[in-house]
Amino acid sequence: MADVDITDKIGYTLLKKGIIDYETLEKSLKIKESEDKKNRRNLGQILVTDFSIDHDLVFREVANLYAFREIYLNDEVIDDQRIEFVKRFVEALPEQQRDTLIQTKMMPLKFDQKQPDKLIIVSADPTDRNIPTVARNFGVKKYEVCFCRLKDLQGLMEKVIPPQNEFLRLLEEADVQINTGEEDAAIDEEELEAEINKSALVNLIEGCIVEAVRRDVSDIHILPAEGNKTHFMFRVDGNLALWHTQEGTLPEAVLAVVKDRSKGVDRFEREMSQDGFIQRVIDGHQMRFRVSIMPIVTTEFKHKFESVVIRVLDDRKVITDLNKLGLQGPAKNFFHKAINKPQGIIILTGPTGSGKSTTLIAALYQVIDPTVNVLTIEEPVEYIIRGARQLKIGPKMSFEQSIRGILRHDPDIVLVGEMRDKITAETAIKLANTGHLVFSTLHTNDAPSAVARLYKMGIEPFLIAYAINIIVAQRLIRTLCNFCKRPIEDDVKPDFIKFGFTEEDMKNYTFYEAVGCEKCNGGYKGRAAIHEALYFSKAIKNIILNAGEKVDENAIRDQASKDGMWTLRRSGMERMKEGKSTLEEVLATTVEED
Repeated sequence: MADVDITDKIGYTLLKKGIIDYETLEKSLKIKESEDKKNRRNLGQILVTDFSIDHDLVFREVANLYAFREIYLNDEVIDDQRIEFVKRFVEALPEQQRDTLIQTKMMPLKFDQKQPDKLIIVSADPTDRNIPTVARNFGVKKYEVCFCRLKDLQGLMEKVIPPQNEFLRLLEEADVQINTGEEDAAIDEEELEAEINKSALVNLIEGCIVEAVRRDVSDIHILPAEGNKTHFMFRVDGNLALWHTQEGTLPEAVLAVVKDRSKGVDRFEREMSQDGFIQRVIDGHQMRFRVSIMPIVTTEFKHKFESVVIRVLDDRKVITDLNKLGLQGPAKNFFHKAINKPQGIIILTGPTGSGKSTTLIAALYQVIDPTVNVLTIEEPVEYIIRGARQLKIGPKMSFEQSIRGILRHDPDIVLVGEMRDKITAETAIKLANTGHLVFSTLHTNDAPSAVARLYKMGIEPFLIAYAINIIVAQRLIRTLCNFCKRPIEDDVKPDFIKFGFTEEDMKNYTFYEAVGCEKCNGGYKGRAAIHEALYFSKAIKNIILNAGEKVDENAIRDQASKDGMWTLRRSGMERMKEGKSTLEEVLATTVEED
């Protein structure tokens, strides 16, 4: 230990204070060593970005170790005069340096009272190597870098540099109107190319992508409409809302630009489904976007319109800590017990967009270890999982071929993206029954119906009973905005009693309703998961083993409740007791229990 360098000292300091565990320290140091020296991140940045450790906890210790002074913005007077002072320095920076300032998360704050020629600069990471480069452009003789909490600094940054609608800024740079000519005329590709090149359509698409990332959008929908219109919609917290309508422009021109910006897509193919992807660095982060293109029919039959959906894949949202998933009550214990078994299948079930992949990846990170071979079969691969070998599905190796070949690749742990048919399900069960731990998903409404689905696929009951460790049904419900939520009125309390709450619940808990303000989407901000965890106890296995022509889902459900399982609705009711969601949201997301 005598020759431990300063970076290691940061890790050991965080370990000693209980901010990270030894396993996380070990993994983060390996990642640091694997990165090339030119772009190597410091340990604090790796812990925050890759392991979701609290930013301020990490960098407060880093600042202490390097003897950076801490400034509390709450103790500072941040009035209009101070904002103008900061703006003068920021606006005087060259554009590239201003972008670096934003990405580095630093701000000039004031001149030192004791040394009037020394500028105080606050940063959420005072060790960032970009700080001196930006600071030199402030034109001061001396400066001091101080640590400041990220959440405080972000508030100051929003006042100095308000979040900008990237599309509107870019749109001002050029005229988007395209001369469409005769409506029934065939598309002239050369003319279309010329019009695209002189228009701002490229800016529109690029601005749309940037805006989506900044507004925490999960999907971008681009939909052509009659009359040379194209609608852009954003899905935020599960709901679609119109963001922009492009008028007076050929939809084919808009879609051509999307295709040009995407890899793996043929711009001139307009009659078949296509899948591609886009990669961009936005606000200093590498972002990936999955592009799905499908031909559609409108009343304008002579036009070959296509619908585009772009999924925003933000690796910063990947949860690697199972405790942050919000598993409630018995579901948490059941899930931990299931994934710590040496073999068996863990199945996540629910509709598209219910967070199944997020939960599976978090679970997988708990069992990934250098001593085991972790293989994943996903189509498509959405997030990079460190420590796993993610098989590449393509024209030369299909999903089915990789499923068949995986048994010969000496796996210990396998993630099968979806058990889509009998072949996939049988292979997953074969892996589980031969000493492997398997993670997968299935599209069913609840946990007991997943058993029936496998049975209908043709899987033998004894294989189902002995292969599965747990089936978890999951949904995402919108969570209330903390700024505007308000307690319910007394006159609606009878509705809560009818829903299933007791008089005692109404006395002991405060229930809220959505209001809506400028900080949220109609009273809601963000989403939380609710779960129904069907753990395969001996009693559950016996019910499945004794199944005749069909599996008795009600018997499984009743026994699971006796074993302690919470239904999705019960899980949603607990979220309401926590003050995180509303009766309307839980009603819309869950079904009434029989």
